[in-house]
Amino acid sequence: MNLTLGLGLFLAGLVTGEALVRAGASPNRHGTQSKVQEWRGKRDARKLALHNMQFAFKLLQKLAAKSPVQNIFFSPLSISTAFSMLSLGAQNSTLAEIKKGFNFQEMSDEDIHLGFHYLLHKLNRETKDVKMNLGNALFIDQKLQPQERFLRLAKNVYNADMVPTRFQNLENSQRQINNYISQKTHGRITNLIRNIDPGTVMILANYAYFRARWQYEFDPNETKEEDFFVEKGKTVKVPMMFHRGMYDMAYDSQLSCTILEMPYLGNITATFVLPDNGKLQLLEQGLQADIFAKWKSFLSKRVVDVWMPRIHISATYNLKKVLSRLGISKVFEEQGDLTRISSHRSLKVSEAVHKAELKMDEKGTEGAAGSGAQTLPMETPQRFKLNKPFLLMIYENFMPSMIFLARIFDPSGK
Repeated sequence: MNLTLGLGLFLAGLVTGEALVRAGASPNRHGTQSKVQEWRGKRDARKLALHNMQFAFKLLQKLAAKSPVQNIFFSPLSISTAFSMLSLGAQNSTLAEIKKGFNFQEMSDEDIHLGFHYLLHKLNRETKDVKMNLGNALFIDQKLQPQERFLRLAKNVYNADMVPTRFQNLENSQRQINNYISQKTHGRITNLIRNIDPGTVMILANYAYFRARWQYEFDPNETKEEDFFVEKGKTVKVPMMFHRGMYDMAYDSQLSCTILEMPYLGNITATFVLPDNGKLQLLEQGLQADIFAKWKSFLSKRVVDVWMPRIHISATYNLKKVLSRLGISKVFEEQGDLTRISSHRSLKVSEAVHKAELKMDEKGTEGAAGSGAQTLPMETPQRFKLNKPFLLMIYENFMPSMIFLARIFDPSGK
């Protein structure tokens, strides 16, 4: 019987080094070595962030071509983290495919893993205003007998939980994994695993949970039902929020779109990109990894009247099909080489599933106390009305690292 390995990526977005490899070193450690690793980790994380952004846009383009009139929502960071952890067990052409598909081929394996280690360390946080939880888990059957090196690196570099699982009882295994993911995503992702292939010996799970408050919240009393123009001649009714505030705003004449940046409390920003009429496809196809640097160069603070729909959408993707379009296929086939996980030559990833949920409202996330008022200069406000399909990017400011990417075609989720 062929042994199969499941890869699950579960996401709830509530917008409500060889030295490292050998030692499992942490940037938390004191002393000169720790400072050097901190510096290297930050350097590698910045490189990863740029490459991951390019992967994000490639994936968006593939999904948009396949589904031109549907909502798209995923976490490029979540997906790339899971496959980077998987690459610890890959060799030869299987490893090369993963690195090429995620645009990591210019980086050494050590730098990739050191960079992800730094990112996970920096992004995981919890305050009264922001909660970010990115994590990994390995559900392992004892008969797999995984390589000790793989387990050690998954734990030390990616902070993966090791969960003993008896896949002989598929129903119990399914319940165990779904309960784990539900707990980690605070009940937002439930019953994702619908079935487990017979012969499965390990499931890799990557999850992300995010909630944050807007720096300046919308007043719920200003929210009114309005039309959202899904496409020519078709509208849907949505609760349209309103806020007047000072925001970074710009117009990109090359991509025919208006950009507005809306900060959360903390170091996370949401960028809304509104294409001109009929220019959504031009925008999607023209996105490049250096786009934030380009936009930052001509963003300026302005008083803006912002109309934005409340959003509550979810999306599920079969990454086995999607990633094959990006040239990643061997990891899903018997001829793939995952012998650094286990000596079983027939080991393969049977399925890779990514499920995401996005909820955006007046507070930013779930209910919270009102934030401070803004003092605005006396000037005529600019208008920014998200009443037709648009793109949404949620990113960490300092790298900058793309956490979520969405195309909102119908905010009602229909």
